[in-house]
Amino acid sequence: MRPQHHLTHPRVLHPGAWWLWSLGLAAAASRTTNPVPLVLIIVVTWFVVQLRRGDNPWAASYAMFFKLALLVIAIHVVFQALLSTQSQGLTVLFTLPEITLPASTGIKIGGVVTLEAVLNAVYFGLQLAAIFCCIGAANALGSARRLLRYMPAALYEIGIAAVIALTFAPQLVTDAGRVRSAAKLRGSRRGLGQFGRLAMPIVEGALERSVDLAAAMDSRGYGRTTAESPAARRVTAGLVLTGSFGVLVGVYGLLTAHGFGVPLLALGVVLGVVGLRLGGRRSGRTRYRPDPWALPELLAVGCGVVAATLMFVTASRHPELLSLASPTDLPPVPLLACLGILVGLLPAFVTPPLPDTSGVREDGSR
Repeated sequence: MRPQHHLTHPRVLHPGAWWLWSLGLAAAASRTTNPVPLVLIIVVTWFVVQLRRGDNPWAASYAMFFKLALLVIAIHVVFQALLSTQSQGLTVLFTLPEITLPASTGIKIGGVVTLEAVLNAVYFGLQLAAIFCCIGAANALGSARRLLRYMPAALYEIGIAAVIALTFAPQLVTDAGRVRSAAKLRGSRRGLGQFGRLAMPIVEGALERSVDLAAAMDSRGYGRTTAESPAARRVTAGLVLTGSFGVLVGVYGLLTAHGFGVPLLALGVVLGVVGLRLGGRRSGRTRYRPDPWALPELLAVGCGVVAATLMFVTASRHPELLSLASPTDLPPVPLLACLGILVGLLPAFVTPPLPDTSGVREDGSR
């Protein structure tokens, strides 16, 4: 029987679609320090996660990334107050004890803290916070383990390392809840004094589970290679490395509005794809119950692309709407960019609902 791909048929969306959607929103957040679109991106990611997350352990990782985003804003404000340039603004909030440094350094420790400096720190911290929330949404909606099944065969070594990196944050959330519950049963009280005792088993447990998963993949033949000549391996490695360098330089040029961005990005993608296809011939593998890529996946990815595209169009035509001339000015509302971000809200409605996963393992078997 062929699988149904209707929008209302319950199924798990392809994890790659969620990651591409979130990367589109993250790209949009990287082009602005205006708090209006940044706060809107955070709201959109939170809303989609609330409507489309499952009951799996990694689905709770968005809350951790959101708390990390708040911590980033707080750190920006503190460092701006303690270590900032000598010309901060005119609206003095308070004065801290100052350590005298040579004027040639251009920085100060303590001294006058102005409203303009604090607002600048909040806006730049909010940009990083929005990007963190996009990454948290991708972790909560798309299983990193399922996504790694689609790692190109030529990159199986990187795939094992990526297992540890991408599963560490969700496992950290799961182990944190387990350790806190065990501490409560032992009568421990909450407080900073307990943090040092609980931090080590939480980090150790999350890392141990991630390494165990990577070892299980290796023991089951993940990345099994076939015979291949050294010349073919060198050609494959050269194409992949050259393509990766082209993609990096192209993305940099695209984000900084240089003309070489698009050609280098396209050339890097072509070389990378050719190298991965050639390298994939030396690693044979099959996929058990592959995730479908149908209309809902295309709609989710399209929404992220629209959000990024409209933000880039606004940055090229009206850059003054995406950054404030003065931190104390009322933030303008970039209508086109905000419209694109609101389009990123549609995956909460155009993607299929999640099926009942009680008693179902992550690979889809019971």
